[in-house]
Amino acid sequence: MAGTLTLILGGVRSGKSSHAEKLAAAHGGQVLYVATGEPHDEEMAERIRNHRAQRPAEWTTLEAPTRTGNAIAAFKPEPAVILLDCMTLLAGNAMAVLSEPYSSNTAENLVQMEVTRLLDAQRASSADWLIVSNEVGLGVVPPYPLGRVYRDALGRANQSLAAAADTVLFMIAGIPMKVK
Repeated sequence: MAGTLTLILGGVRSGKSSHAEKLAAAHGGQVLYVATGEPHDEEMAERIRNHRAQRPAEWTTLEAPTRTGNAIAAFKPEPAVILLDCMTLLAGNAMAVLSEPYSSNTAENLVQMEVTRLLDAQRASSADWLIVSNEVGLGVVPPYPLGRVYRDALGRANQSLAAAADTVLFMIAGIPMKVK
């Protein structure tokens, strides 16, 4: 039987990851932290180091920047909680193969394949899942084509995840608001 799926959305530095980590810790079972970030520059490497340092030592980390659902499905033994941080980076990683001119359909297909794999793995899992993702549609329209394609693909991915989720939380200034 599938465990629960909670989607935690919000803007940058809204408290999404911290809240997801608190929920995972409160669960009381073994936690698999699924990291999708890659250290392509020093600033990102520092963010990754900070995230690692704040996680409990007993949590297991699975680094899966793409084909993330497949990597989670193959992970054994199954933990009680799976925390994926984050869909935002996973979408960018999936789109990294794109070149100009950027195709919205191709981008959305690449990101949706990742979402489909995640949801397939979640439905086959008895773990409770927490997925963190940025809500990027609330800001200004990106001034460049790839930014607009990314915003649209991630927005549609978030819609798919929200439709499948048991609970959707929206973080504002560190405060969770229940949307679903």
